[in-house]
Amino acid sequence: MDLEFTSDQEELRSSVRAVLARECPPSLVREVVEKGTQADDLWAAMVELDWPALTVDPACGGLGLGFVELAVVVEELGRVMAPGPFLPTVSQFVPAVREAGTPEQRERFLGDVAAGRITGTIAVAEEPGSWAGEDVGLEARPDAGGWLLHGTKRYVADGATADELVVAARLQGTAGPDGLVLFVVPQDAVDATVLQTLDASRQYATVVLDGVRVGRDRTLGEPGRGAAPLTRALEEAWTALALEMVGTCQSIFDIALDHAKTREQFGVPIGSFQAMKHKFADMYVALESARALCYFASATIAEDDERRSLAASMAKAAAGDCQRLIAQDGIQSLGGIGFTWEHDMHLYVKRAKSGDAVFGTARHHRARIAAFAGV
Repeated sequence: MDLEFTSDQEELRSSVRAVLARECPPSLVREVVEKGTQADDLWAAMVELDWPALTVDPACGGLGLGFVELAVVVEELGRVMAPGPFLPTVSQFVPAVREAGTPEQRERFLGDVAAGRITGTIAVAEEPGSWAGEDVGLEARPDAGGWLLHGTKRYVADGATADELVVAARLQGTAGPDGLVLFVVPQDAVDATVLQTLDASRQYATVVLDGVRVGRDRTLGEPGRGAAPLTRALEEAWTALALEMVGTCQSIFDIALDHAKTREQFGVPIGSFQAMKHKFADMYVALESARALCYFASATIAEDDERRSLAASMAKAAAGDCQRLIAQDGIQSLGGIGFTWEHDMHLYVKRAKSGDAVFGTARHHRARIAAFAGV
């Protein structure tokens, strides 16, 4: 396993960073948060550059790149708190269809993603707030030529705006990991309510499916065998989210460090004080540790390494621990200005903290790691 970036991957990072510096300034994020503006121009720019096609198979019209390339892009998106449908579409909807769907379904749905014609997301969590397949309770009942879906999904990213939703459901009379089935449900078939959340730059919704009828052509793979593909798709989803959190934490660190270099007290920069040096040393270690684990997880996914499930949880746990330290010390390093609405720091902190809560907190993933170790 090669853990060094190739020249192509470094060039990808540079080009993505340059585009985002132009297309996604902090003022755009503020407009989304304060005015509810849609980041349509940013999404259009991504589509024009074929970013949605990044990991889609060339047979479906995609670029056919790997998860490490997606990781590079997602980290850069996190640095600028990019709003819009990229993350749920490319890191949640795409892997779910790829892992569970038939070749015809992959060509149909992923081809539209690659062309920028549709956006998507995944709907797994329910009342307990668990993204584990065994906790899915939404019921799928056979109906003439298809299925009827009854239940409610919670904390669905872009749940009220995504064109298509991959919905995890359970066959009647099944429990645990058995009997899971994934469906692609169009937005106009569900009743979605946008939630008020800490991070207003990203939309989450509660999605109600009250007798929604889904045809067999929208049933991904074989009914009852959705547990394994769902798990693999979620591993990609939470690893991508962990990398976005790392990118956001990097910006928090950079903002705080720049302030410490320029803000003077007693005639010297505050960054020269030993207590401040200790804070930044601790933040840097947490940041680089999380980044290393996230890219290791990305490499295991890209190579389908047997350690991918464990590595993905290690990445999400490390990113959660990282944001907790950096959000706290980043704000504290700024002093009083760090608490103001006018400063951008709170936007970054809210994005990082919201990411920790989705797809399992750091505590949840540490418990998962312990289970792998037999503890």
